[in-house]
Order: sequence, then structure tokens, then C-alpha cells
Amino acid sequence: MAIFKNHAALPTVFFYVSATLFSLFIASPDSYFNDMSPVPAPTVAPYDGGQWILLHKSIGVSAMHMQLLKNNKVILFDRTDMGPSNATYPPGAVQCRNYTVRNRTVTDCTPHSLLYDVASDTFLPLVVKSDTWCSSGAVDPNGTLVQTGGYGTGIQAIRTFTPCDDDTCQWVELGVKLLAQRWYATNQILPDGRVIVVGGRRAFNYEFYPKADDKSSKLYTMRFLWETTDFYEENNLYPFLHLLPDGNLFVFANNRSILFDYNNNTVVKAFPVMRGGVKRSYPATGSSVMLPLKMNGVLDGSGQPEVEILICGGSYGGAYYKSNRENVYIGASASCCRIKLSDPNPNWVMEEMPLPRVMGDMLLLPNGDVLILNGAANGTAGWEDAINPVLHPVLYKTYEPDPSRRFVILNPTTIPRMYHSSCLLLPDGRILVGGSNPHQMYNFRRAFPTELSLEAYIPPYLSPSSALLRPTIISIEAEGGNIVSYGQEFSVNFGLSVYRPGVAITVALVSPSFTTHSLAMNQRVVVLEVASQKRLSVFDYKITARGPPSTTVAPPGYYMIFIVHAGVPGQALWVKVQ
Repeated sequence: MAIFKNHAALPTVFFYVSATLFSLFIASPDSYFNDMSPVPAPTVAPYDGGQWILLHKSIGVSAMHMQLLKNNKVILFDRTDMGPSNATYPPGAVQCRNYTVRNRTVTDCTPHSLLYDVASDTFLPLVVKSDTWCSSGAVDPNGTLVQTGGYGTGIQAIRTFTPCDDDTCQWVELGVKLLAQRWYATNQILPDGRVIVVGGRRAFNYEFYPKADDKSSKLYTMRFLWETTDFYEENNLYPFLHLLPDGNLFVFANNRSILFDYNNNTVVKAFPVMRGGVKRSYPATGSSVMLPLKMNGVLDGSGQPEVEILICGGSYGGAYYKSNRENVYIGASASCCRIKLSDPNPNWVMEEMPLPRVMGDMLLLPNGDVLILNGAANGTAGWEDAINPVLHPVLYKTYEPDPSRRFVILNPTTIPRMYHSSCLLLPDGRILVGGSNPHQMYNFRRAFPTELSLEAYIPPYLSPSSALLRPTIISIEAEGGNIVSYGQEFSVNFGLSVYRPGVAITVALVSPSFTTHSLAMNQRVVVLEVASQKRLSVFDYKITARGPPSTTVAPPGYYMIFIVHAGVPGQALWVKVQ
């Protein structure tokens, strides 16, 4: 049994006590920013609404895509065909390339991809050669980002980025190509470690990577994608994909969804059509999550955990045409739809967000709640196709039994995050937020100018008032150090200043998402079964959990492991599930 230690996270009671005393006796009441837009600023609930911190006013690149890597670095990138970015290469390391735009040759000597070191808050420029505009990605079991498609030179490209700790790693453009053109496609990691790539503009099919055998080297037609295409608007791009514990895929496009057996190219089940005239896929652009899989929760007849999908926001049919052709911006939808797929006859249950939203991002938090942020109140995705930014995030309290109490409005940012924004969960529990460029090129004069800034949103669970409740992982006891094996027990030693009696302590595995266009591909929270829990000393505890039961519940690869107490997660460590 090896012990994997977190040397950087040994807690002291004095820090927690001082932080809590500060919050109770010194801190002044919150003040709320009026966003000055035509959307009235809502009344924020009597609840700690979190905090926004501007990390960088400009990083030089608008973060259209983001991926957190296993070494706590974030790779972020934009498209590469719209002229120079505002970032620069170090002296002596300038990389130039030529490409053609509208029958003229452009020479570009600026980076369009950066590697962000979260700990040092520094950036390293990277070279990406083919066009990554509106592409997709997934992380393979070894921690390598597999990045696919784009536009122009990149529409059939496969790129990889393998993280390293000495700043020598770079993008690699593979010689093998995708079998179809993939612009606005979706990737999902599979139980066997392959990546399935689904859809794209006029691509009513799917394929696999790597192309290691005859089965993986074929293109498979998916009629469902053709059936869900709206004339002119499409509304079925970037389809929502979720790998279910039974090994099948949940596929959602437009306002329809299916249970899909990708191995046999068959539709297992068609779910009820979502009513109300709201479209959810790009460019209508709602967002989707699979709610946490709880190993100690309710299991279905086959022993699998209950599965629920939550889809929120989007636009009404015709909204893209109106904004694109008539400059009329139809109000976005405030509806959320939740469905329990493990029910014998699943149906969508409608809920209402406190704010309408299109192009919103939905992120799963370690405590099981869902954060909804970014986007607009009118219009759709697309260049100049939306107005009225929604600055207030909303928290969806997944386990609240009363639907009327599930939504909580949080403190607003001051920066509109419109089309081409992105965000992701960091191991320390913060949310990294960047991007926004609803213009064809970088434009800093029009409404909603290109955003080169990078922010962090600090959720309520990181407030000083929760400091004493926050667990700190000291070490992981598992075979092979940081290896979590399927079905095998392992232990986590952690510190906790104040234990709240009667409150469960949970162990959550969280996969890092590839986020772009309001779609956090591959995000997943698995709440593990707890076998035992011991108090070792006044402030030290040991919890023993059991690894995921199967690769369909948690595909192999790297996950952040969080200890959560009283809804408050501590700093995560990385483990490899295999």
C-alpha cells in the first residue's frame, strides 16, 4: 500500500480560525453591482453569493476553448484564421505562418494558444498550426488532450497535447485525419479509452479515435442528427453527449434525445420530445450536465446508479433567423428540464431559472450542485446575434427536494461573457472564466468587445465563513500511490478543523472538462461508496472508499478527487482511475 501525500496542503487550525473570525467580525456586508443593461438586476438571495477576481486584464488570446490538465495547467486557445492575436512569443522564439483569407495572404507571427500555470499565474505561448475554430476535445486515459476538427485547414485535423512539467511540451499535429469534416462536433471518452467524435456541420455521422482497427477506422451514419436539423438554423450542432453507466450514450440535439448503442449503431430508446418550442443545441445553445452518479445512492434494477440529465436555457425556434437576418433579438428561455433516465418511463420535468439565458455554461461542482454562468438574455449564438448579457451566475442546488428552492442567484461579474466564452472547474474549487468574442475578428470598439481577460469566480463554499468546515487532504493510501482501482478500497487521510455531526463526508471523483460553446465535454462527478470513516486525532480523519465499479461509471483516466464535508469541498488531488 503506497501513500500519496499532499505536501502543499497541511492545515493549521489557526489559519481557519483567523479566517472565520475575520468573516464574522471584520468583513463588511456585500455590495452588488448593477449591470446597467436592459435586463433588470435581480434581487440577490440572502446567501453568500461568491466573489469575482480579475486575474488578468489581458492574456492576449480570447479563450474560446479550455482544458484543465493533470499537472494543474490549463491549455486555452482561440481560432487561428482571423489575423494576429494580442499575445506575443518570447524573443528568439517567434513562429510565423502564412494562410489565405479572401484571396489574400496573411502572415501571422502571434500565438493563438497559451498554457496557463494555475499555481504561478503565468503563461507560456504555444504553436498550433491548423485552424481550431469551433473544435472539440477529450482527454485520453494517459492524460493527453485529443483535440479534433475545426475549420479550414483544421476541419479534419487531429491534434494532441501531452502535459509536461518542464515547459517543453507543444501541440502535435497527427498525420492521420478524421474521416469527416468536423466543425461544431462533440467528443466523449469511452469505457475502453477510445474517443467518439459525433456530428458537426452537415456531418450526420460519428467516428472513433484512435483508429487502431477496422471497426475504429470506419465512418458510421447517425440518422438522428439529420432528423434533428432545422432548416437554415440547424439547432443540432455540438450535440450533448453523456456516457451512461449501462455503457450506452445519451445523445441530445435540438429538442430530442435518444439512448444510443454506438457499438452496434442502433437507437435503444427514444425519449419524449422536449415541449415548449425551445431549442437547446447550437446555435440555440443551452447547456447540459449529467447529475452526479452516487454509488451509495439509489440503484436501479441492474445495480447501476440512478441517472439524471439536466438541460437549461436556449432559444425559441426562429431566434437565430431573426437575429441574423432582421436584427431582432428574441428573449432566451428561462426553462430547465430534468429527466431521470433510470425510470421505467422517463419524462422531462420542467423547472424555471430565475433568469433567462442563452449560451450559458453549466459546470458540475464537487458538492453536486450545478453552477450556471455566462451568456445573454436575448438572441442566440453567432456573430452579433445576442444582446443583454446575463452577469449573475445562478446556483442549482441538485439535492434540494423543493424545486422552488433549487435556484440561488449569485453575485455578478462586471464583464459580459457572450459568444465564444468558456470556463472550467479548478482543483482548488474556483471557476476559471475567460473568452467572449461575438465578432468575426478581434474587435474592441463594437458592443461586447473581444474579451482577452481572465477571471476567477470563487463559489460560496470557498467563503471565509466555511473555512472551518473545509477538509484538507493530507495523503492518499492506495496501491501504486495515486492509483484508484475499479472496485478496490483505498483510503484518504484528511484534516478538518470542525466536524459537523450528522453530516456525511463524501469522496467525489471529478473529471476535467473540455469546455467550449456552452458545452463542457466529458465532465463527470462520481460520488464513491464509503466503506468506513475514522477519527484519528482531534483534527485528523481517515475515510475509506471503494473505487468505481466499472469503466462505464468512470472511464479510465485522470480525475480530481475531492473530500466534501457539509457541502464544502477541499483542495483536490489528482488520481488515476484504472
